[in-house]
Amino acid sequence: MGVGFDAWNKEEALAAAIHRVEQGAGGYVVTPNPEFVYACMEDPALHPLLRDAAMVVPDGIGIVYAAKILGKPLFTRVPGIELGEALIAWMAGTGKRLYLLGAKPGVAEKAAENLTEKYPGLLIAGTHDGYFQDDAPIVELVRAADPDVMLVCTGFPKAERFMRAHQDALPHCLMLGLGGSLDVFAGNVRRAPILYRKLGLEWLYRLLKEPKRIGRMMRLPAFLWRVILYRLKFGRKEA
Repeated sequence: MGVGFDAWNKEEALAAAIHRVEQGAGGYVVTPNPEFVYACMEDPALHPLLRDAAMVVPDGIGIVYAAKILGKPLFTRVPGIELGEALIAWMAGTGKRLYLLGAKPGVAEKAAENLTEKYPGLLIAGTHDGYFQDDAPIVELVRAADPDVMLVCTGFPKAERFMRAHQDALPHCLMLGLGGSLDVFAGNVRRAPILYRKLGLEWLYRLLKEPKRIGRMMRLPAFLWRVILYRLKFGRKEA
């Protein structure tokens, strides 16, 4: 349906990310959920944000279901926040430097404090909130900080546009677009309990906690319906 994913499990995705960091290869990682892919289906101009990424991992269970329906199984979802934290845990023992970009003022700093407490040895190169209009000063700050990895948590599609636009200016920094992860790392937002995650119902937990998300959540059945129609029209394509 026009969007490509890396068919990796979490361990394989982590190994690929570590390899890029060790090689100083830079690039950026996107972690699309059904809402992201649905937006790409509605607006083809968003496709390059995924096409030009170094890694594209399935963050939502709806993506895994859709791939199965289409005959292109992805094995399992790879939650972006878990991939990001696993990479951070590895970084703590290697001397690699982390930059945190996004969320409201003060959140990135609190996230840095919590992460360095949880992972002794982690080096924070810098932090900045996501409330900026001009990219140029931010890019210069990051260049000066010289991180090996940067979490870009400014929301879709702002984060993906930022990473794609500036990957050449930050050639040795691996950037990960991780949505609202800084709020979780800062302790402002709680992730769904493990049972919800194992059952692929993290979306339901978020909806119960934030009923106002119902409008966004309605894109999931709309997305799956589009997938079913695509399957009926073009048939199953075995990988």
